[in-house]
Amino acid sequence: MSTNPESNSPDLEAPLVSHLMELRDRLLRVVIAILLIFGGVFYFANDFYHLVANPLLAYMPEGTSMISTKPAGTFFTPMKLALVLSIFVAMPFILYQIWGFVAPALYQHERRLILPLLVSSSLLFYAGMAFAYFVVFPLMFSFFIAVAPEGVAVMTDISEYLDFVLKIFFAFGIAFEVPIATILLVWTGMTTPESLSAKRPYIIVGAFVIGMLLTPPDIISQTLLALPMWLLFEGGLWASRYFLKEQESEVESESLDSEEAMETALDRYEAEETALGGDQDQSQEKP
Repeated sequence: MSTNPESNSPDLEAPLVSHLMELRDRLLRVVIAILLIFGGVFYFANDFYHLVANPLLAYMPEGTSMISTKPAGTFFTPMKLALVLSIFVAMPFILYQIWGFVAPALYQHERRLILPLLVSSSLLFYAGMAFAYFVVFPLMFSFFIAVAPEGVAVMTDISEYLDFVLKIFFAFGIAFEVPIATILLVWTGMTTPESLSAKRPYIIVGAFVIGMLLTPPDIISQTLLALPMWLLFEGGLWASRYFLKEQESEVESESLDSEEAMETALDRYEAEETALGGDQDQSQEKP
């Protein structure tokens, strides 16, 4: 059974090894950055947990407090919050490492698009978390406590509360990525701005359905999530049209440049052929 010697050649293995080493180095930098941030954040973990719990504590009845039903919950719950917060703070650095790894494999017009998308996606994720904290949490917790049955003391476990708010933070952060998803769908050719614009009524209904699933069963909080998602979709639709025009213009300019380069090369070749033909004629005329 014969084997292809080119498949095991060192020239083909060297790029793969170099890419793996670069990936290892970048992952190591990400881990070190998260650990460094965690070392500074952990000291203030209890203060950060109190800040995260403020939306619930502000509406809890007087004389009640949060509780810990696990023996080590008072230690591990703030530590978990500090670790998640460290990852959130290090997100721009993580995205920068991702960008540095994939940028050499991209074309020039793709680089111009990917970098703004990475920056805007992180900003939108933070905006979704801030929206959940300052707008959704007060409405949500005031509703939950207001509908508590008579005789029931509202005393939430700190670990259960942290898991709940982290899910809400993540859900709203992902929901605010609607413009990025819209641009990527158009950029990859899966759909067109005209097709998305024609499906606007279904998208609006879908936004309200998502708002119903992620928020308490009241029309105010559902609307507070559905309306931003709709507006973000409209912004992504406008941005996708803009980026599509930019991409088409760049492709046209690149094709024109390549055509001009080919014409220049052909003219140079013809000039050299003419010069060589003239030299041959002169050599034949000599006795």
